[in-house]
Amino acid sequence: MRTVSPARLRGVLVTALVVGVASWAVLDAIANRVESPVPLPWTVPVGILILAGVVLVAGLEVRRWLAGRRDRPLDPLLAARVAVLAKAAAYTGGGLVGWYLAQAVLLLPDLVGDRRSRFVIALLAALTAVGLACVGLLAQRWCRLPPEEPGEEEID
Repeated sequence: MRTVSPARLRGVLVTALVVGVASWAVLDAIANRVESPVPLPWTVPVGILILAGVVLVAGLEVRRWLAGRRDRPLDPLLAARVAVLAKAAAYTGGGLVGWYLAQAVLLLPDLVGDRRSRFVIALLAALTAVGLACVGLLAQRWCRLPPEEPGEEEID
């Protein structure tokens, strides 16, 4: 049986860097041809926060169960899904950090009027994406089973 390898901080940082550089190159090429940049609604940071909250709550449920607070049985498939969701959240957070920082860097040279508010939203979105990546890394850590003690027998 194969296990899911956990997301690593290095992989999340590499994802953020690669997506950031690629996004900046594409957005810069688009900005040279089109006057209005990619829209950036204020709901983006809110949506990322909600997603981080969902991952955090799901991870906490598994953590509580593994810590011994077992009011009800935990479905192993649910725990595996939470682990995969946490891994996906970590890498998605990294990618979103790169995407929104690229937008912020592109807006940086001319911060007047609407561009200033878009810059602030891009920075807020990047910060919330950092939070999403951190929550994903933390939640996947909570989903790890403790190592089995060598003296215990397995029960079928």
